[in-house]
Amino acid sequence: MRRVLLLTLFVLAVAVPVLAQDAVKVDPKHYKVEFENRSVRVLRVKYGPHEKSVMHSHPNSVAIFQSDGRVKFTYPGGKSEERDMKAGQAMWTPATRHLPENLTDNDMEVILVEMKTRRRPAAKKPAETNTATRQ
Repeated sequence: MRRVLLLTLFVLAVAVPVLAQDAVKVDPKHYKVEFENRSVRVLRVKYGPHEKSVMHSHPNSVAIFQSDGRVKFTYPGGKSEERDMKAGQAMWTPATRHLPENLTDNDMEVILVEMKTRRRPAAKKPAETNTATRQ
């Protein structure tokens, strides 16, 4: 029983970081933080011709394409899709995990503005007031 528990803890320790890998940490060759504050993180994304990343995740983001190109996104489970992009185009991208690949013979560059979700403090209960009247 103890072995099963230890094995389970080990598997979780290895698996959980893999589920939500930050692109900057797992692929620093292609992802660089340009700016960060409490609300957003701005990444500069650069891929050379036919370069491929590793599986990673992004929160809700806005992508602003700096170059024309064609990208293949492979998702967990093996499903993939190809997308064309034009320099100057901006696109909303919901939170996702993917593995991007530049399908062109040219460099590809994107500015990615990642949204950070703010944790709102728990609502305060209104203070109780004594409504009894004095006599």
